[in-house]
Formats: sequence, structure tokens, C-alpha cells
Amino acid sequence: MIELVFTNELIPVVVQDRTSKEVLMVAYANREALELTKTTGLAHYFSRSRKKIWRKGEESGHIQQVLRILVDCDADCLLYEVEQRGAACHTGHHSCFYRTLQGEEISGKVFDPARVYHNKDQKHQ
Repeated sequence: MIELVFTNELIPVVVQDRTSKEVLMVAYANREALELTKTTGLAHYFSRSRKKIWRKGEESGHIQQVLRILVDCDADCLLYEVEQRGAACHTGHHSCFYRTLQGEEISGKVFDPARVYHNKDQKHQ
């Protein structure tokens, strides 16, 4: 078993669609979130803003089935290969990487976040 390197108890997680290879999002996991992911097969992360573990899709229903977990060469970053059901981004876009540096949107929304999150602060969903 590889010994993972957690910085401040967290490890970054790059999330990639298993079929298309599109990068969907980047999040963080602590040891407990990683164990929950491994045990359930559903992506769990640690929210730095809310200071708690959350299961992707617990509010929106847009879950990530984790098919494989890869470790980078330094053991300080993970890659989750997932089957994404619905949108990965809390803004309603399929991927969190939906715009260019100049602000041009390169993909449309999959859902209306106002209907899903009921006026919550959508910055950290």
C-alpha cells in the first residue's frame, strides 16, 4: 500500500470522467473522506469552507461513481476516475472548467443551481 502525503490533513483530488477523460473538478479529501469513497464507491470530499465531509451529489443528486483511484508519483495528489451522473459543477455546468481565462463560457449549463440549492451560497457547494 502506498503511503499518501497529506498536507494540513488534506490531499488534492483531480476528478476525471472515465470515458471522455475530461477533467470535471478539483477537490480535497481527508483520510476519512477517502475511506468513505473507497468503502461506498461514491465520491466523498472535505469542504474547506464548511469544515466537513460531503458526498458529491448529496444535495443535487449529481453523484460520482468512483471507478478507480490513481496516485501521482509523489503520492501527494489523487485522481478519481468517475462515472459522472449529472453535472459535476455546483454552477450547473457539466465540468467546473467551463470557461476560458478571458471569461468565455465554452459549455452550457446542465441544470439551474437556484432550483437545486434553494438560494444557498453556491460558491462552495
